[in-house]
Amino acid sequence: MGKMNIGRVFLGGVVAGIVADILGFFVDGVLLAQRWNAGMAALGRHPISMKQVIAYNILGLVIGIVAVWLYAAVRPRFGAGLKTAIEAGLAVWILAYLLPNLSLMYVPHLFSRRLTLYTTLGALVEIVVATVVGAALYKEPELAAKPAAAAAIPQQTVRA
Repeated sequence: MGKMNIGRVFLGGVVAGIVADILGFFVDGVLLAQRWNAGMAALGRHPISMKQVIAYNILGLVIGIVAVWLYAAVRPRFGAGLKTAIEAGLAVWILAYLLPNLSLMYVPHLFSRRLTLYTTLGALVEIVVATVVGAALYKEPELAAKPAAAAAIPQQTVRA
């Protein structure tokens, strides 16, 4: 097993984070904006501020990096490709979106069931697509080539 290409993890992860942030803005900032504002008002809070949007975008970048890191980590075992990227994205979705949304939104009834469902399903699409895009940029480091002299020496077989 070779070493992980950390530079490519960060490159793919940042791209994945940007993709997730763009899709997240569309889902939560456009499609669900009224539901989020109503939910925040029901809690006696102001609508989501620009500072919070920036914080969410930073978290999106971190989650993108984690998603591509996970893809790179499981790639030697499951193989490179779309299926592994989707599986890594699903794992990140479960840990970073599904479980937190269930425990912090659904169970305590902080937000409506529909908002919880829609934002959680939206996140599924966001993080899986983002992980696939980021994973496409990940490449393993090239293995060092054998020295020419070693390659030129024929291998002899010893027979018993």
